[in-house]
Amino acid sequence: MRKVFAATLATVLLGSAAVASGLEITVDGEAKGVIKIDLLEDAAPQHAARLKALAESGAYDGVVFHRVIDGFMAQTGDVEFGKAGGDISRAGMGGSEMDDLPAEFSDLPFDRGVVGMARSQSPDSANSQFFIMFDEGYFLNGEYTVVGKVTEGLDVLDAIKRGTGGNGAVEGTPDQMATVTVTE
Repeated sequence: MRKVFAATLATVLLGSAAVASGLEITVDGEAKGVIKIDLLEDAAPQHAARLKALAESGAYDGVVFHRVIDGFMAQTGDVEFGKAGGDISRAGMGGSEMDDLPAEFSDLPFDRGVVGMARSQSPDSANSQFFIMFDEGYFLNGEYTVVGKVTEGLDVLDAIKRGTGGNGAVEGTPDQMATVTVTE
């Protein structure tokens, strides 16, 4: 009964994109703490499944926030080139060994705390990288897949080390997702 109520409440609060599971990201570095994300599986089922699969496999553990632009977003999820402790000079250029995903655009807006899938110029090129919005970015609406929303830990998000390099590249030692687990 509680699960039915929670799912109904989530549908009412978030519109037609019901919440069934999420991610819990433990952040380490200048920012320390936990960011909890509800995955919007109705709005972006393939993208939500991809994030869950990568989290369950441990692929996201130790991946850095490689591109962080103040007032815009923090990007992470490069499981190929973004592992802390290694050469992260190419972080942001890689993905997972899985195929890229077709776009799952929706009418959900890019508000503060929304999680979107990063991609190249092709709308059908999202793979493992994602970003979390510091602020609203409505110019992204309908152009990028919305896959989730932060429910706890906006203070941790706000504390993530900002990039000072070109295009928001984080210089020195970036913050990282120490662990990422799937929640139900």
